[in-house]
Amino acid sequence: MSRIAAITPLVTDPVMIFFIVLVIILLAPILLNRLKIPHIIGMIVAGVVIGPYGIGLLSRDASFEIFGQVGILYLMFLAGIEIDMYHLKKNMSKGLTFGLYTFFVPMILGTLTSVWLLGYSWLTSILLASMYASHTLIAYPIVSRLGLNKSPAVIITIAGTIVTVLGALIVLAAIAGIWEDGSFSPLGLLALLGRLVIYCLVIVYLFPRLTRWFFKRYSEPVTQFIYVLAMVFLASYSAKAIGLESVLGAFYAGLVLNRYIPNMSPLMNRIEFVGNAIFIPYFLIGVGMLINVHVVVSSWQTLYVAAVMSAIATICKWLAAWFTQLTYRMSRIDRSMIFGLSNAQAAATLAAVMIGYRMGIFNEDVLNGTIVMILVTCTISSIITERAATRMRLEMLSDDASSTESMRGRPSNMLISVSNPVTASSLVDFAVLMHNNSRDSRLYALNIITDDTPGHRAIGRTCLEQAQQAAAAMDLRIDPIERFDLNVTAGLVNTIKERDISEVIIGMHRKATVVDSFFGSKIEQLIKSTNKMVLITRCFIPVNAVTRIVVVVPPKAEFETGFAQWVNSLARLTRQIGCRIIFCCNTDTRRCVSGVLIRDRFEIRSEYRDVEDWDDFVLLANHILDDDLFVIINARRSSVSFSSSMDELPMFLQKYFARNNLVVIYPEQFGAAESANVPSAIDPLSSDFMATPSSLWVRIAAFYRRLILFRKRFTHRKRIKKIDL
Repeated sequence: MSRIAAITPLVTDPVMIFFIVLVIILLAPILLNRLKIPHIIGMIVAGVVIGPYGIGLLSRDASFEIFGQVGILYLMFLAGIEIDMYHLKKNMSKGLTFGLYTFFVPMILGTLTSVWLLGYSWLTSILLASMYASHTLIAYPIVSRLGLNKSPAVIITIAGTIVTVLGALIVLAAIAGIWEDGSFSPLGLLALLGRLVIYCLVIVYLFPRLTRWFFKRYSEPVTQFIYVLAMVFLASYSAKAIGLESVLGAFYAGLVLNRYIPNMSPLMNRIEFVGNAIFIPYFLIGVGMLINVHVVVSSWQTLYVAAVMSAIATICKWLAAWFTQLTYRMSRIDRSMIFGLSNAQAAATLAAVMIGYRMGIFNEDVLNGTIVMILVTCTISSIITERAATRMRLEMLSDDASSTESMRGRPSNMLISVSNPVTASSLVDFAVLMHNNSRDSRLYALNIITDDTPGHRAIGRTCLEQAQQAAAAMDLRIDPIERFDLNVTAGLVNTIKERDISEVIIGMHRKATVVDSFFGSKIEQLIKSTNKMVLITRCFIPVNAVTRIVVVVPPKAEFETGFAQWVNSLARLTRQIGCRIIFCCNTDTRRCVSGVLIRDRFEIRSEYRDVEDWDDFVLLANHILDDDLFVIINARRSSVSFSSSMDELPMFLQKYFARNNLVVIYPEQFGAAESANVPSAIDPLSSDFMATPSSLWVRIAAFYRRLILFRKRFTHRKRIKKIDL
């Protein structure tokens, strides 16, 4: 390889090398943002300047090799883990179409131009065209930063990336076999495809089960983060071991683990932070270090080859995006986004050119031209993606503002009652997944102190600190409230009124004595004292390990004031977790639920089961699994959807669902709160005991209801088929 000898590096100390890299990562965005240039270009240019073919400040040593390889794997993993699986399935056909366009257009046009313009042989031209076909999602951090990873254009590009990279690898394997053996071997290609199928089946079967088992037993964030990285590199190495590119393994691991890492979670925040702060910039700087400007400008032939390669690669990717736009009648912004993301050449291109150069298929002009093509295409990709993403984000914000303007009555403030340091973090995690994360919405963590002793105050402050740490891990702010009050119920009710709370989340009461009720006297008094939406939760497993959400909705629930509110909350939870949600309700309620989901644009996997009678939810006991989240929409006595059968709900939950993950929701009800029913230390007999029925009448009524339920369960077993989950 006739390159100008690299300059001896000026800096060799590992600490100083890492310091210089950190300075580049720090200053590149700050300086280039003022010039309206994507900082990704700055990373590559900085690598050219400080690299062995620039001023020689640093050499491309083993650290850049390792961190660079980790960076490209991390980039593909983020693309897979941040993608919305529902939208991926919805746009899969479009993604496959774009993948075929972006593979065959460069293959055809690239082969012909390499033969006619560059004078290469057909074998060399086909391998060179496969380099044009493959691309790397260099500009994906721009899309992710602007929150456009669920955009159809982005998802189509990601799906097409896998198709074209896989096709390029198959062409590379075929060309290498022809070059070495002198003939094409179909058996070798079939063996590669067979290994690919076995690899995908093994990963998709083992990884979800192992991840669910691990997350159930180890909830410590750092432990989960290390586990996820281990799985990613295991999948990447396994893909490379069977003859595939390691980036495919990283992306596939992201798709498989996508389900267990919600976007609004501490684990996702840590994954994005580490990748965007260290590994991906290292990869970009390492790409810049490969570029030898002196060699490129020293030969007209090299400049000609580099110009032709850069032009053909860019034109082919634009044509593929244009064909996709025409096929599916997409907008110009979508076309620009697809073109911008798919134009960059890096990982697979470098692998192909190095293999071809070592085998003697490519000469030095192609090798040097490839490096220039990488710089040109990465620059174009970053600029086009930045512009398209900005315009797309502005349109999205305007659409969201217009669609929610009619629904915006008052801010959606959520109150989380924390009283146990052990469960405070899990309650915050659950609340964040359901919270409407808008500018007008706020999160509050409340701890009520009724016993002013140092021990109780220390426990309360520890709860609030745990809640704040859990929110800070997701880059969210939660306002802590330490309140002294006569009792817990009075403190909650007063805080709801003072802070304009719309939703309250409480951990489910654990029975302390035999005579204690299922929900506990505090929660029962709270339900009577406020008409806001109250969620009572009890989860034995982490929320991100839930496989399904099963919701039982009583008849006439659609007539309640807070109907749309709890549907939206459950829809947000489902979208964050990525699981499917099953609504068990009658036909009328089903139409209203689906109407709310469509109106508010919740594209989630929702299913429905016909349940005509409220008592039929007992039949679900045998169908609710340990990994399911069982949600029950309850009702207050004065509400439209209340029925006398709901009086037996605590008994049924204790008897049939004692080991299940539960959420009981009391929807918001219009009207004045019954604040007079809140007992206090001053007036402990404030409840109206004269209105309580006699114990004999209560026993007779309970016996009658049990008799009716037994009769229904005995005579209507055919209903199980209707609500079979």
